[in-house]
Order: sequence, then C-alpha cells, then structure tokens
Amino acid sequence: MRLLYLDWPHLPFRIEATRESLPELVVIGGQPWEKGSVLDCSPAARRLGVRRGQPLGSAHTLVPEARFLAADTAGYRQAMEAVLEALADFTPALEGEADPGGDRFGQLMLGIEGLYRLWGDELALAGRVVRAARRFLPGSPRVGIGNTRFGAQVAAVVGVAHGTQREGRDGEPPAEAIPMGDASAEAAYLAGLPIRLLPADDETAERLRIFGLATIGQLAAISRSAVVARFGERGGVLHDLCRGLDGRPLRPRRPVEHLRAEAELDPPVEEIEPLRFVLRHLCGALCEQLAARGAGAGRATLVLELEGAAPLTLTQVLPEPVALPELIERLLLARLSATLPTAPVSRLTLELDGTAPAAGQQLGLFAPQLARAGRLDWQLAGLAIRFGADRLLRARILDPEATLPERRSEWIPLTAEPIQR
Repeated sequence: MRLLYLDWPHLPFRIEATRESLPELVVIGGQPWEKGSVLDCSPAARRLGVRRGQPLGSAHTLVPEARFLAADTAGYRQAMEAVLEALADFTPALEGEADPGGDRFGQLMLGIEGLYRLWGDELALAGRVVRAARRFLPGSPRVGIGNTRFGAQVAAVVGVAHGTQREGRDGEPPAEAIPMGDASAEAAYLAGLPIRLLPADDETAERLRIFGLATIGQLAAISRSAVVARFGERGGVLHDLCRGLDGRPLRPRRPVEHLRAEAELDPPVEEIEPLRFVLRHLCGALCEQLAARGAGAGRATLVLELEGAAPLTLTQVLPEPVALPELIERLLLARLSATLPTAPVSRLTLELDGTAPAAGQQLGLFAPQLARAGRLDWQLAGLAIRFGADRLLRARILDPEATLPERRSEWIPLTAEPIQR
C-alpha cells in the first residue's frame, strides 16, 4: 500500500508564531511556577534540552531566558480538525490525531493507493494535499511517500535533507518518494541511510553504536534471530523495519463506510460510450482503494446529473462484496443501458460501500479455473437487469416419486431462496 506522510514539527509553536512575533526561545504549556508540563517548544529550546512532557520548572532551569506561553489547546485542536476535514476530500484513508497532547499531533498519514486516477501522480497529489492543508496550518510540512509507515516517515526526513538540491512542484516542499515495489525495494532504499533514523530508544541506539552499526543496511544484513538474541523482541521489530517490513496498519480516523468519486463532463454527453469510459475510470479508482484495504463493495450507486432535468440515480446491489472494477462496471452499464438518461449528462458520481471484506472463492487444485466474471450469480444479476428479475425462474424439486409430472417440481422466482452450490 502506498502511504503519504505529512509532518509539521513543533506545530503549536508554529501556530503561536503566526499570532505574534516571538523570540527564539519559547516554551508552551504555562508559566514556570505552575505544575503543568511542556506541550511544545521552539526548535532552539529543543536544542538546549527542552522536551515535551517535561515539568515547566525543569524547562525553566534549562532556558531561564525563554518566553513561557499558556497552551491554547482548543485553538490547536480546531486547526487540526479543520485540516482533517479538508484532506478527507482526497481519501477516507486518513489517519491523524487532533489532540494537541498526543505524541503524534502534527503528523498525518494518508492511504493514496489508486488515487492517481483522480488526482494525478503521487507528487502532484502531494502538492494538492499540501496546498489544501496550508489554508489551516502554517508553514510547509515534511512530505514523504513510501510503501510502509516507516518508509514514508523516513522519506520525509530524507526529503528535507535534499531540499536544498531540488524543489517541489509549483513551489511546494520537496516530496521524497520511495520506489513502488515489495519489501526488497524499500529495503534497498533504506540500506544506505544512517541507523539513527530507526525508532530506537536511547539505550538501544547506544548499543547499536557500540556494535559499530552505522547504517540501516548493516543491521538488515544480520540474521533476525541474532538481533533478537542480543536486543530482544524490540530488536526484531527494528530488524523488520530495516528489511522493508512494517505490519502496522493504517488506522483511519473514521471507519471507511463509503468511497465516492465523481467526474464533471464538459461538454455534457448523451451517448453511452463516453459515459462508459468515465464509469470505467471511476470504478478502477475506487476499487483500487478497496483492494488495498482487503475490502469489497456490496452496493454501488451511480448518480447522473442531467441538464435541465432531475438527477438520475441507479443503485445496484452486488451479488457478493468485490473490488473488481470490470464486474461492477458491467452491472452498472447494464442498468444504464436499461434506463437511458433523458438529457445530456453533465456530471457522473459513483459511490461504493466498503464495509464488508472481499468475498473469497474456493479453487480446485487440478481443475482449470474459470474467470470470476463467469460465475453464475454475476451472470444472473446481469440477466435480471436486462430482462427483469420477475422473468428469471428456477425449478424446485417437490417429490421425485410423484405419479403426476406437475407434482414432481415447480417453477419459482430465482430470488425466492438462495442457490445451493
């Protein structure tokens, strides 16, 4: 899965700096004589030893000349929630913390698998996201794109280091992107980077230094069992990260219930073929996002906005939860052919629910496999759209031993009972 990582270091300090001119040394959290702790500080104060969660009195000992400010937690939260709402327009796979007291406040992670169909390539999408966030948060974030959480975070740090050599598009901050691929592609990218980029505690980092390990690739070259024996299970986790393995899933801020995409048609069109082309594009974009989550759509809703007429809404229940665009496109196109628009179409909107896991299929070991599109339930769904569900009948056995043929079986609607396989 491809992930886009954004990070605004010292975000509360950045927000305060937009309100008034601040000195170089600033500590946010309250006054030194209060019992509170440090919520944030300026980069200069951090270089002198001030840390989040530190008692305000201890911070005052380190930087007595600093300016101490009360924390506007409500204002910080409001700014972050506004960003989360704005970026949800790009993807529902959005992870972020709105609590200023949280360790990950100021960090956002977006699942961008398949979004190139809607927003352009990854660097173009990163530029769009940053521009949208700038309406609510000050300054430029660190931007990284990777195949795992750790990879995207490291790419953001590397992007800042390379920022003096290259610029982002349209004046945006440089976005570093790890090449697409499996774990080996990410491991190759990480191999030459300093080992201090690993999320190791101070004790583990010191032990790695004592062992003479300077790069991530040097730790990856050691067998995992040897690393676990020396550093414990936490060392095994670090070793996995070095090899491009990060099993931590993206945890969307809100459950993904619906995926939605739309396309404006200018000029409006009347023929089915242009509509089919756009529909295929939308199905592909949404199904890629579903597939990245292991989810499947159980229902598809197509809305066509018509010139001078009421919108046409077509809702199709799918035979099983799937993330296969060609199957969804086929049924929706059949519905569209059966209910032709009465006026030119100016906008096409497709919505898929994505709450169910994708349906699996038991495959035989030796028998040739049939394409999923040929499965009986999908064929029957297409026939029901074309001829009407009331015209699809099936035979039900009543009494095979009955004397009269009409008592041995009967015809019933296809949807009366599920088909037994």
